[in-house]
Amino acid sequence: MTSMTPTTQSWLTAEEAADYLRVKPRTILMWARTGQVKGYVLSGTKRHSWRFRQVDLDANLGSPSVLSETGRVS
Repeated sequence: MTSMTPTTQSWLTAEEAADYLRVKPRTILMWARTGQVKGYVLSGTKRHSWRFRQVDLDANLGSPSVLSETGRVS
């Protein structure tokens, strides 16, 4: 029996995506709602259930950070 390894097409829950990016789940959900991270809402549920593709998270990691005039990363 072979163990499954994540691929670039892996779908992740908010908790799994947060763990992958090493942030809190509420942070990844806030990023998804504001468009900073690409996320997909599952239809047919009373509450919003978000799913994330690992390839989208990886693409977001490749974006360079820019220091503002105050010295903070934006």
